[in-house]
Amino acid sequence: MSRNNIKILPGALVCDESKLRGDITIGAGTIIHPCVNINAEAGPIIIGDSCLIEEQVSITHRLPFDQQEKENTPVMIIGSHNVFEVDCTVEAAKIGNSNVFEAKCYVGPRVTVSNGCTIGAGCRLTEEQILKENITVFGADCQMREAIDVPAKQTLQMDTLMKMLPNYHHIKKPNKKTDAFIKQI
Repeated sequence: MSRNNIKILPGALVCDESKLRGDITIGAGTIIHPCVNINAEAGPIIIGDSCLIEEQVSITHRLPFDQQEKENTPVMIIGSHNVFEVDCTVEAAKIGNSNVFEAKCYVGPRVTVSNGCTIGAGCRLTEEQILKENITVFGADCQMREAIDVPAKQTLQMDTLMKMLPNYHHIKKPNKKTDAFIKQI
């Protein structure tokens, strides 16, 4: 995609050193660290409110290998309160709310993540599947279990980052009003 169309809602904190390409909407309260790579090459990406996207994370919306045309590609939707830990790679087109993607995990484009899931450190999900709510993926062979509770929200960490990151990094300014964004949906 040759043209960038980055929409940052008020309250979001996006470090200038992050690499954002394509049509991307970033929800209020979302924090994007430096050295994050978000690439909307197949179509738009919508990131919900209060997501935490840490260093070296790669989020890519690309065409499936068997699809050549961009016309029928759905929008990549990432829900609210998701945590993307250091160096994880996520290509799933649909991600619900309150999920945790731990360090160095990989979630392929044919995976759908519902709500309250945790993908463990180093786990690789490449096969086509839909993760049911509150599933935890763990271990070298990506075992799955249903968790008792939804992962805790990272409000304390996010509050600290909202205060600290602007002291050490240049921040992209919000460029959309909340009312205008709601009318688009």
